[in-house]
Amino acid sequence: MRQFNALTTFATVALVSAAAVAHGQTPANDPSARLKEVLPADVSASVLAVIANAKSVDLPTEALENRALKFAAKGVKGDSIVKSVADQEQRMEHVRDTLQHARGSKPSGDEVEAGAEAVRKGVDGAQVSALAKSVPSGRSLAVPLYVIGSLMDRGLPSDAALARVEAKLKARASDQDLEKMPSELPAQANASHGNEPAETGRALADTKRPGAASGAGQSGGSAGGPPANVPANGGKPATPPGLGNKPTTTPPPKKP
Repeated sequence: MRQFNALTTFATVALVSAAAVAHGQTPANDPSARLKEVLPADVSASVLAVIANAKSVDLPTEALENRALKFAAKGVKGDSIVKSVADQEQRMEHVRDTLQHARGSKPSGDEVEAGAEAVRKGVDGAQVSALAKSVPSGRSLAVPLYVIGSLMDRGLPSDAALARVEAKLKARASDQDLEKMPSELPAQANASHGNEPAETGRALADTKRPGAASGAGQSGGSAGGPPANVPANGGKPATPPGLGNKPTTTPPPKKP
């Protein structure tokens, strides 16, 4: 009998300890907990509803979570955060369907995220489809799509950026070679951007790191993070581009 009681006590202690550990770990690992901490209740509920919908249709959700967290860190208004996350989710769904139709296979999460960023910057669905059809079977489109966005950041229109990347792919350039392309642009195309180095690898990484400082204030506008012209908070809320008056510059303005 004493042995049974001892085993029961041991099991109870083990369960209580495990529950305590799990409780302590949840806030660090659960995106809903992080979002609820930094956003008003109604805003976090709306953002989490968008994320839940993305998950229900088998879309990657980390970039959406990190997007909301980074906008919150910038002091962006709650309704603008919700709209930005919802718009990005719609772009991801569109890109996923476009890539799957063009290649006949389910795209990876990285490809969907990269494609959504390219579309946000002005690439249209037909261009995404054309790229998918031109790339050898089995090669990831994530880096090529991010590089197209980086080239557009540095002044190239979407069709020219697409043509440059397709030419490199036909020449069997590696992802590392592609990542060098933005810094190799002619001076006139790169002049307004200070000849800054390519940040494709960083953009890929930032979609996986919530609130990463490296993506929160950069001129390139990393994947899933605030666009380049969302100002620092400075104690005042900001509104991401595309939600107010849109500039009329060329190439087309980035969507938030």
